[in-house]
Amino acid sequence: MNPDHARELLTTELAELDERARFAGETREEASADTLGQEGAMGQHPGDYGTEVANTMEAELLVDTVAVQRRRIEAALARLDEGTYGTCSVCGTEIDDERLEARPEVDTCREHADTPVTA
Repeated sequence: MNPDHARELLTTELAELDERARFAGETREEASADTLGQEGAMGQHPGDYGTEVANTMEAELLVDTVAVQRRRIEAALARLDEGTYGTCSVCGTEIDDERLEARPEVDTCREHADTPVTA
């Protein structure tokens, strides 16, 4: 894959992740405020409290997921700078363009796709 095209894909994805991170952070703050509200569990229907706890947990998961995705994109940009982008981190073979186009952050070829991501 052309390095300039790869950088464009990655920086676009990074910008989208930044927007998702902002949304996730706001969602987490709202969910935490609801859960830690003045009433708390006292005087509140258990179903309502359970919903607030579930919303807080989902918001935390969203924040964590976005952070992981962001680290993967930043690692791919670092590989671009180092000149190792597009090379499988397991076997050293070239990662096919179709895979990189679909998931520009990957660091493994299709054969090693199930190998844990390094970032």
